[in-house]
Amino acid sequence: MKLTARSAAWLLPLLLTACFHKTSKQPVQPIAPPIEAPAKPTTTSAELPPSALTIPIPPPPPDDAQVIKPAKPPVKRKKPAPKPAQQASNENTGVSAIGQLSSGDAPDLRRQTVESIAATERGLNGIGRKLNDQEQKTAAQIKEFLKQARQALAASDVDGASTLAAKAKVLLGELAR
Repeated sequence: MKLTARSAAWLLPLLLTACFHKTSKQPVQPIAPPIEAPAKPTTTSAELPPSALTIPIPPPPPDDAQVIKPAKPPVKRKKPAPKPAQQASNENTGVSAIGQLSSGDAPDLRRQTVESIAATERGLNGIGRKLNDQEQKTAAQIKEFLKQARQALAASDVDGASTLAAKAKVLLGELAR
């Protein structure tokens, strides 16, 4: 008795989870009427231009192209969140490519930025070895960052100048290795 109950207990979940397929017949698609051959034209080949006499035959597709790939489902994208009113109003103002202009300069940050630019320039000029092509490109990029940082300081953008000076310093660190 215990063996029968135990067997039934093991088989019951198996039977309950088995797949039951509904066998539904797909509707029969109507067949299109047969194509009737068009009547032959009454013109002769002498009346047609020479380009109309020959029909180019396209080359057969490669074997890979004969395999039909399933269509991918369309990608569902989320709509971007609407911008707050403050950000939208800043887009029309003069925001530079290096960042948003700061309204007030912190004298300490301005001094640190000027010192960082000067130190990076001294470090770049202090490299005494011959640079290869890649290192010369890096040195040119450092000089460009320092130039942009000075321009940002002149435009009272201390935050942008500080960022550019930091980038130049990082590149100098890689160049000095």
